[in-house]
This record gives sequence, C-alpha cells and structure tokens, in this order.
Amino acid sequence: MKKYPVLILLLISTFLLTACSGQNFIPSTDGQTSDSNNTLKVVDSSQRFPSNPNLDLNFDQDKLKEIWLAGGCFWGVEAYMSRIYGVYDVTSGYANGNTENPTYEDVSYHQSGHSEAVHVLYDPERVELETLLTYFFIIIDPTMVNQQGNDRGEQYRTGIYYLENADKEVIDQVLAKEQEKYSDPIVTEVEVLEGFTLAEEYHQDYLEKNPDGYCHIEFDSLEEQNIPIVIDPMMYPKPSDEELKKKLTEIQYKVTQTNDTEMAYSNEYWDTFEPGIYVDVATGEPLFSSADKYDSDCGWPSFTKPIVPEVVVNYDDLSFNMLRTEVRSRSGNSHLGHVFDDGPADKGGLRYCINSASILFIPLDDMEAAGYDYLKVIAK
Repeated sequence: MKKYPVLILLLISTFLLTACSGQNFIPSTDGQTSDSNNTLKVVDSSQRFPSNPNLDLNFDQDKLKEIWLAGGCFWGVEAYMSRIYGVYDVTSGYANGNTENPTYEDVSYHQSGHSEAVHVLYDPERVELETLLTYFFIIIDPTMVNQQGNDRGEQYRTGIYYLENADKEVIDQVLAKEQEKYSDPIVTEVEVLEGFTLAEEYHQDYLEKNPDGYCHIEFDSLEEQNIPIVIDPMMYPKPSDEELKKKLTEIQYKVTQTNDTEMAYSNEYWDTFEPGIYVDVATGEPLFSSADKYDSDCGWPSFTKPIVPEVVVNYDDLSFNMLRTEVRSRSGNSHLGHVFDDGPADKGGLRYCINSASILFIPLDDMEAAGYDYLKVIAK
C-alpha cells in the first residue's frame, strides 16, 4: 500500500514531462473551456493575451511567404506568432521526423523524432523574416537541449525550418546576433524542411479555444510592436443632409456644412486636455488624438497632427482676401478649420486650428464602448 503514492507521483511527473499541457482541460471548439468535471465556463481570451492586430487585415495570399518554427509546446508558440503584425496564419504540427503522418501519440510517446512546430504564413511587405525570427528568439531559450519551459523531450527542441535559400541567409544573420547574448552555444537546429504534418484539430488555435490552457511563454514583448494605424473610411459614411440637420446642433451644422467659424475661447474643447480622441461630429471618423493636442493660446482646439495624414484633406482658402489652408475631413467632407505653420518646431511645426463644433471628443474610458478600441494605444 505504501508504494501507491510513489507510483502516483511518478505517473504525474511522466505526464508533465511528456505532455504539452499543464492543465486538465478537455479540448473544446466553441470558445469555451471544460475542466475535468465537464463544467463549461466561457473565458475571454483577451483577458490573458493581447489582441490580434491581423484579424481585420486584408492579405494577398499569392504574396505570402512561410517559415516553420519549433519552440517547445506549440500551443503558446502558435498563439504568440499569430499576434505579430503581418502574420496571416499559424498552424501547429510536427516537423522533420523519422516517420510519415505522425500523430501526437507518435511524437510524444513513440520517438518519431519530430519536433512540435508551427507553420507561419506572413506578408513580407508588412513584416520581414528577420523581425519574425527576432520575436521568436524572445520566447525561447536557444541554449537548452530538448527542453523549453516545463516541457522536456526531443519533440520540444527548438528549430527553424525553411525551403528557400534566401531565408537561410537571414536565419544565419539572426542566429549570429542572438549568439552574442549567450555565453553557452545556441543549439537551435536550422534545417531544410523535410516534412510537416498538421497536428490534430484540437491542437489548432488551442489557446484561443482554451484561454486558461497551459502556456510556457510570455506575451509582454508584443506590446511594443510598431503597428500601423489603419482607419477605414468605409466605416464612417456621411449621412444625408436631412439626417445631418437632425443629428447636429445648429452651430455644428453651420460650421461643418457651411464653413462657419466659432468664437475663440467660447467653444467646447479649446481647454480640454483629457486623454481620448476627437472624431468628425458628422461621421464619427477618428481625426485627432489628445496626445497631439496642445495649448496654442489661440482659443480653439489645436493639434500638431492628425491621427494619420489620410483622415484630413487640405484645400487652398482665399476667403477674406487671405491665403490660408483649409482642413476638411476625409469621409464627411466636414469643414474642420485651418492648418498653420506656427506650431511647435519639435513636433513638425504645424498647428491644426480646429472648430470644436466640427469634432466630438471620445474619452479614453469610453473608447471601447464607442467602437474605437483599436485606437486606445494612441490616446493619452
């Protein structure tokens, strides 16, 4: 009887050393997790992992490139790599082993020689291979043999697998830079891809379906990605004139639709400096960020730049016998104000002088509910 606790401990240790999991979760395909008692619970993956910047992007599949990466348990590697800007798709599978069409059991228990790897399809115009590999090396210890995190075994070795010779040159360059960070030699294998078999369906997008599932890596490094801001004008169509007259106040309509101007120091936002964004009052299209707002002593809201250049359009304004540059919104063609070249020199030298009646302020705390969650990173 005294032997049973020892046997139980041995069984638990064997499971932890060979299985790509530290949780007793039953695979689910409906965005829910299920514990060992078959109790379903809905979990929002955004609570644990950063949002995926690629979900709303359009990709030309004919221009995609590919690379295969092994970094320990493929659940975490798949979730991490899929969140790098410019990555189209990531799938989990088994690479470069001794048998064909291996299963998870073959790889884990029957020494098939495969590594747990992910197939990364990416847009080279958005992200270079060098960048992908640099992020990859952040989440692995390339000096460890057959081990990453709590996982041990040949299938958990690190590796980079390629098909194009040009990729090998990039891989070698990145490896050389990474080796400078370690006193021990890097043991990550670099090989031509000989074979890749997709893992079972329950392994695909595992952490998206099971957010509390085992993951041996951290996602903090993704927070500093340089992700271009894309504001789609199709999301902010201009209402009809009749609708605008119902929607806007009298001064808002006069300013945006008939090029009127508010009084200085007698408008809503001239002295507002809370974090958030300013949108076209007519369409809701995002125009300016509080991060670029400053006090210019002119009595109107002043900004050093729009959120992205495309959201405003400039026109020559010859009214009142002056030559000025008028600023209008892209989607709504709303009159916003004017831009001058007397702004802060260290921020580009421009001053966007904007009527409060042309814009609507969305506080940072309200941006998600208002549908502007994708811009929270620039509102401060």
